[in-house]
Amino acid sequence: MSEIINNSQKRRDELKKLILDLHNGISVDETKKKLTEMLGSVPYGEVVQAEQELISEGLPEEEILKFCDIHSEALKGKIDLSHAKTTPEGHPVDTFKLENRAVETVLQSVRKIFLKIYRLDKDTPANSVLMELREEFNKLADLEKHYVRKENLLFPYLEKAGITGPPAVMWGKHDEIREYLKSSLQLIRTEEAITVETLTDFVQMMFEPTVTAIHEMIYKEENILFPMCMDTLTEIEWYEIYRQSDSIGYTLAAPAVEWKPEIAPGKEPEPINPERIQLSSGSFSKDQLEAIFASIPLDITFVDHEDKVAYFSHGKERIFERSKAILGRQVQYCHPPSSVHIVEKIINDFKSGAQDSAKFWISYKGMYVHIAYYAVRNEKGEYLGTLELTQDINEYKKVEGERRLLTYDK
Repeated sequence: MSEIINNSQKRRDELKKLILDLHNGISVDETKKKLTEMLGSVPYGEVVQAEQELISEGLPEEEILKFCDIHSEALKGKIDLSHAKTTPEGHPVDTFKLENRAVETVLQSVRKIFLKIYRLDKDTPANSVLMELREEFNKLADLEKHYVRKENLLFPYLEKAGITGPPAVMWGKHDEIREYLKSSLQLIRTEEAITVETLTDFVQMMFEPTVTAIHEMIYKEENILFPMCMDTLTEIEWYEIYRQSDSIGYTLAAPAVEWKPEIAPGKEPEPINPERIQLSSGSFSKDQLEAIFASIPLDITFVDHEDKVAYFSHGKERIFERSKAILGRQVQYCHPPSSVHIVEKIINDFKSGAQDSAKFWISYKGMYVHIAYYAVRNEKGEYLGTLELTQDINEYKKVEGERRLLTYDK
């Protein structure tokens, strides 16, 4: 065991010397040659350890950040991933990689547009090609969520494990990419007429470096960061990351399956932020949820599976008045005897699965009111209750043609 430890430390020491040589002006090609002669290949974990040790020994993080891409270029093809753990489908790392594949598809499209630009006559109007680039770069702006999940969910657990330098350096690279994207989007959204010559300058000055920086980040993640994280984080820590990822969101792709680790009984993590109402596709504070329901221009009433009124919205202008006295009341008792049989039939048909909706429209107090009932079911198709939506549709009856320009109604 001591021999293995000693060999590992020797490799890290040699790697640190090579990294310092890069900082002192030795070329990438010469460093690669030395790396091959001295080390052959380097386990992914030792790359992170070497950077961490250099920072601990006094090399400023800013210096590591400055030469980070050169380190990456020198190590390409030299990192040993043979012992890297596999990731199950739906695992946070699997999702990060899924996003990377989607981003790479966009990068390929961008590079094809670059080639198209280089083949055009320099005096040709280029705004139509610029629009093509705009569409792809708008997609790349979505990278923010990928980086924020790393910074806010993944890096804290690395820091907890004593790995502080490399996350800080990678965060710095995130910020560089953010600046590249911000500047690229400013150029790409110009409304002025431009020529291919101007657009070519944009590509060489800003768009190409942006694409390269994003591509390099994917390499650093998948060859160093993620394998090292798989070795470092516990299943409970990964599950925390998984559970909190939805609240930040995903970049161009999302996990297709649910992932849940095998956790010993009694070891399950605490609920995520008990002050928020967590749903499958996002979360709300109680105040936000109240305000959302109050803002929807519909009267909403929910009757539960026991036929009891469980909720009603309280928007500014209700069509049918409701009071809290109806909460918990049997819905049949909320209607006049002459219409109870209709209510019963709708609910019975919803419960049996014979129907999923029922709709009516009536004239009422100068309004043209649309009333719709919908069966509410869970993923298994089990009946949970009935949702009633009521709306004055007078204004929609008057709609014709199209409205494509911003026009406020009030």
